[in-house]
Amino acid sequence: MGFTDVARQAWRMFLRDWRAGELHLLLVALLLAVGALSSVGFLSDRMQGGLERDARQMLAADLVVRSDAPLSPEFTRQAQADGLATAVIANFPSMASATGSAGQGGQSAQSGQGGESGPTGASRLSSLKAVSDGYPLRGRVRIAPDAQPGTPDAPAAGIPAPGTVWVDSALLDALHVKPGDAIRVGNRTLRVAAVITREMDRGYGFGSLAPRVMMRFDELPSTGLVQFGSRITYRLLVAGTNAQVEKFTTWARAAAEQARGVHLESLEEGQPQVRQTLDRAERFLSLVALLAAVLAAVAVGIASRRYSERHLDACAVMRCLGLPRRALRSMVTLEFIGLGLIGGGLGVALGYAAHWVLLAQLGDVIPAGLPAPTWRPAAFGLASALVMLLGFALPPLLPLSEVAPLHVLRRDVVGGARRQGWLAYGASAVAFGTLLLFAARDLRLGAMVAGGFVAGAVVFGVIAWLAIRGLAAWARRHGAAGGAMGGIGWRYAVAGLRRRGLGSALQVVALGLGLMALLLLAVTRNDLVAGWRQSSPPDAPNRFVIDIQPGQDTPVLAQLRSAGLPDVQLSPMIRARLTAINGKPVTGDTYTEERARRLAEREFNLSYTSALPDGNRVTAGQWYGDATTPQVSMEEGIAKTLGLKLGDTLRFEVTGQTIDAPITSLRKLDWGSMRVNFFVVMPPAALHDFPMTWITSFHLAPQQQGVTDALVRQFPNVTVIDTGALLAQIQQILSQVIDAVQALFLFTLAAGVLVLYAALAGTRDERMRESGILRALGASSRQLRDVHLAELVTVGALAGLLASLGAGALGWALARYVFEFSLHFNPWLPALGVGAGVLCALIGGWSGLRAVLRQSALRTLREV
Repeated sequence: MGFTDVARQAWRMFLRDWRAGELHLLLVALLLAVGALSSVGFLSDRMQGGLERDARQMLAADLVVRSDAPLSPEFTRQAQADGLATAVIANFPSMASATGSAGQGGQSAQSGQGGESGPTGASRLSSLKAVSDGYPLRGRVRIAPDAQPGTPDAPAAGIPAPGTVWVDSALLDALHVKPGDAIRVGNRTLRVAAVITREMDRGYGFGSLAPRVMMRFDELPSTGLVQFGSRITYRLLVAGTNAQVEKFTTWARAAAEQARGVHLESLEEGQPQVRQTLDRAERFLSLVALLAAVLAAVAVGIASRRYSERHLDACAVMRCLGLPRRALRSMVTLEFIGLGLIGGGLGVALGYAAHWVLLAQLGDVIPAGLPAPTWRPAAFGLASALVMLLGFALPPLLPLSEVAPLHVLRRDVVGGARRQGWLAYGASAVAFGTLLLFAARDLRLGAMVAGGFVAGAVVFGVIAWLAIRGLAAWARRHGAAGGAMGGIGWRYAVAGLRRRGLGSALQVVALGLGLMALLLLAVTRNDLVAGWRQSSPPDAPNRFVIDIQPGQDTPVLAQLRSAGLPDVQLSPMIRARLTAINGKPVTGDTYTEERARRLAEREFNLSYTSALPDGNRVTAGQWYGDATTPQVSMEEGIAKTLGLKLGDTLRFEVTGQTIDAPITSLRKLDWGSMRVNFFVVMPPAALHDFPMTWITSFHLAPQQQGVTDALVRQFPNVTVIDTGALLAQIQQILSQVIDAVQALFLFTLAAGVLVLYAALAGTRDERMRESGILRALGASSRQLRDVHLAELVTVGALAGLLASLGAGALGWALARYVFEFSLHFNPWLPALGVGAGVLCALIGGWSGLRAVLRQSALRTLREV
């Protein structure tokens, strides 16, 4: 029999099975799995393409050389010698104040076009950015003539004109000025010429959170702000061809190693709060897609098993007519490859449509005008369909190709392929697990989801098998009387489950996995989302107050509490430099990794406390508590970067004094809380004698702005940093991503329902056959109904209990180890799981029971 004949016959089998409805469940399962995976794939692919496209615009250059002091002219000369375009930026915090007049070229004059000017003396901390000609080298700054809503903006033609500045609208509101009015920066009065609407290279550091003031670099000296000790960050921007940039990068990296405080800047440096929120968003979306894929795979496996059982007779007849095993195996394989290609293609189309829904839900979280997706998500969707279908459908289909011709006469004779099925299932599990890890894009998330469901299937199977055997043994020994549910009906039901041992256990496993996913969605999902929201709540601190001097802590605290902030607390902050580890001196040259070099060169902010700070979690070692000896509790990420471990002794230098302390604990910080966090803390007895300042954070409602104004007037030396814009951005990202996750959950919900249907339908034929035999032996309709209902209640309750425990354990593990926030077990989850399991089993099994009760036993046996 040639390939053409086999392919033709496979096509006929496909059409026949499709008309008979045998393939509908398999196709729907593929659609859901591929649709969920490819929708997230299309979204991630387009976002990655947009990131690569906008990466240089977010730097305003191809490469940035950063320094805390004016860069050596050698860097600029070398860049220009390599044919690169250059520009220079200086960025630092500075106070900006309203002058009550407009200025031009530094001269104070009454504004002729700005309307009423702001009150003289009003001031705010601003982020001053001085830029040279050519800025930005990549991308464009967008400006508008005023800050009124709906005012159209446009790309800036260059940099601010002499004597003018561009500012954020927030600064206009704070100083009560308008475009055309004057503001004072240092010794210079400058006219506000435009409002900045977009500045892609702004960044998220504390120095960039304050409202922006952008001025010309050549006018910076006239402000008088560039003095010894000024905390100014200088950046050299370069741009050119890839070869030119690569050549200069090699030279600049070598030169930066010789120059203190010089670094090459990358896009990955940003505010940890934003990075943590975006990382969690991607993990949530991947989690939903993985759940849908896992459930669809379970549905495919169950439906394929039922398909195999229903087609054994037909395949046995073809074997009797002389069809070779190889030809029969090829026909079945080609039929399912065709189904996989059709299901994969339709699933990719569904995923492409669904990713537009996700884009609409995400809104401003992602940049506009993303590039078109590549072919990779579509190819991955087709590959996942084939892996899923062939991996989970072919093992139960092996008996079809190996069925013995004698099966036509003796139903108990099948063949030897059942023993090979377990090996096929093992290979399929490995292939599918690899697919999940690739789809998750996160090793921990993929391993936890795949491992959780695999472990759940094994544990559920073992417990179900043992429970059924135990119930059957208990029923035989004790019997029961009074009531069908507790007597003969229940004993017959348990005996039937025991007789179908493996099939009954598989039914409990399938029903339990489906319910586990649904419970994870319906209940634990709400807890996960609530925990995620709580990690960055709307009332998180949006003001930081720093530079509170010794002696000011008590009056500052009293003023804030009298202003309606009763929970505010001050934290001590000691500036120190790490000078030695285990007695060996530490400098930037000690490390080769860029971030480690910067940490070794900069000063640390130390603090002291006896109680573990809110939002901190000890991950290694023991918290020192009320210890009186010097000890260090360090943030685990910093410890990893610097190669530190428990027991290492650190030496810090504070204004000429030194302190040595061993690391006794490592902590995980909750960046999303927006509270004051310190990388290094010690017991109070170790640091209270060192010179310090104080820092605090708190939440202010919009109508409470006067609280910080009064604080700055009373204590002019303190600095108030407004992080409201950053908090608002995090909350916007959080809300929009949760909306997208809720939309994607529809895939998983549908897949869970599909698994429940497949699990209950998987043993329907066998239950109907047994019911027909009981009818033929004289069982009444009432007895048959009691046996049937008792079996369904037992299976549903057992599956629901296991599912609730599995959902609680998996949800807790995901919250703790993947999403990194706390999640408490819902005490109502087991009761809800048992109730849902019994309800689903009764609903799914009632149709089969009604069909048996309505017709004769002979007809039931013939149909089965």
